[in-house]
Amino acid sequence: MKYQREQTWHRPILIVGLAILCLASAPRIALAIPDNNDKTRSRADKALRAGDFERAEQIYRELLAKNDHDTDARLGLSRVLLKQRRLQDSFDHAARVLAVNPLSARAHALLGAAILAAGDFRQSVEEFRTALTLNENEAIAIAGLAMVDYYENRMAQCVNGLRRASSIDPGEPDYVFNLGQAAARSERYKEAADAYERFLVIAPRTDEERRARIHGLIEFLRYLGRQGSLYGLGGSDRAVISFESPDDRPLVKIRVNGSKEYLRFVLDTGSGMSVLSEETARKIGVKAIAHGGLARAVGGGGRFEIVYGYLDSLEVGEIRVTNVPVYIRHFFDETNPVDGYLGISALSRMIMSVDYGTHKLTLTRKRNSEANVAANASSKTGKVDPARPGIDFPVRTTASGFLSGEVVIDGIGKPLNFIIDTGATISVLSQRAAALEEARPFIQPGNMRVFGAAGVAENVKTAALPRVAVGSYSREKVNAAVLDLDPVNETAGFLQSGILGGNFLRHYRVIFDFEKGIVRFEPLDTETMPKSGSVPDATISRKQ
Repeated sequence: MKYQREQTWHRPILIVGLAILCLASAPRIALAIPDNNDKTRSRADKALRAGDFERAEQIYRELLAKNDHDTDARLGLSRVLLKQRRLQDSFDHAARVLAVNPLSARAHALLGAAILAAGDFRQSVEEFRTALTLNENEAIAIAGLAMVDYYENRMAQCVNGLRRASSIDPGEPDYVFNLGQAAARSERYKEAADAYERFLVIAPRTDEERRARIHGLIEFLRYLGRQGSLYGLGGSDRAVISFESPDDRPLVKIRVNGSKEYLRFVLDTGSGMSVLSEETARKIGVKAIAHGGLARAVGGGGRFEIVYGYLDSLEVGEIRVTNVPVYIRHFFDETNPVDGYLGISALSRMIMSVDYGTHKLTLTRKRNSEANVAANASSKTGKVDPARPGIDFPVRTTASGFLSGEVVIDGIGKPLNFIIDTGATISVLSQRAAALEEARPFIQPGNMRVFGAAGVAENVKTAALPRVAVGSYSREKVNAAVLDLDPVNETAGFLQSGILGGNFLRHYRVIFDFEKGIVRFEPLDTETMPKSGSVPDATISRKQ
């Protein structure tokens, strides 16, 4: 069997295949391990389960210092490094085990998990499947494939896989936490709440931030479970709404809870749930249902309080959406005040077309017919106009609920995962991506201010990306803010290296088929293309 790894990280990666070819000259693995090493390894395993990752890493390294061929210790070290999101180091140690034992199911599974977290889906799936060929009960591989199903919108398979992984290894809190996320996304709110309750029982006490979020989330999920079906659709089958776009974000007027008053909401594919400003919530009488600790986000101190609310209904044109959960938080951008952000979940049962040329938002309800599912929503019939050029761009859904696709930037040798975010005025390059040797020439001398969910970030560096491509379409000289996306990546599930914001999207009509995981890009005619202009400040609407 041949093992060939793609260079997914920023420094050279061990090529396992070459190491396997050299097995004949490799030292033999010790067949007997002293009893005191078994006790030491047990202490390391216990520290790992307790969430004391630094102590577990120290013990595993001590074992390897005594016996460099202790594969159990090396696999334990790989796993604790994975927990700490030190992906390259985790990969390296799993690969070293495969170099001397290519039939190690656990090593293949850990390798796949590190590769998946770095955003390489194809290679990770290969590793997970190899692991399961060797051991059909390898829980890391089962959970890994389940999360691939999650990101690619195969929710029934995802839930089944996570159930199986958590039954094989009931003490692993990550499987139970992910099962809660998958069940909630599948609107199985009781199962989600039950999974999160179990998570609180088995999760390490050191995981204080996540535990605080879960307490509030359980209360909110119990509430949702008593409300009936969420995001029910009523009214017309199709609605066409004009929107403003003063800063490259579509601003639509909607009505909430049957009111005749219109509120200004940003159309925001960078958020899973919709968001209501504190001020507007007080004004219209929407109260907090639950509080869920602190979330990490862009801007300010990097954190904001999670507050859950609930809307009986919202009306976008002639379409009515009922039973809509929302976050309630403070908005920091006072120069362009809005009442809220309309997130993906409220729109996901419709085809959505955002035409930046005509400033028209078109929503088309699905009626379970293939014609409507494929609807472009650009014509009165709601069907695709075959004469209009465009490409279908596949996207995945992150664990935190936003859309991510693979983009190519000239000068960087591999595709990068970028969030497709209509709620961001400007595109973003992550600080990690900007630190790449290939990306250093992109950095510009000027700075900018960015409004994020957690506050205002001052003196943000900027980058001029020479060419950004989605599929076969591209834009040259795309300006981007350089931001720390680690808060986003903590909950995204796989590495996000940037954001495609309004300054890129405005050159297209963008059509979202959320259920199919497809975003269609149709270039605008030059007559309808908005004029370019400088954006002194930017808004990045990362919610969690």
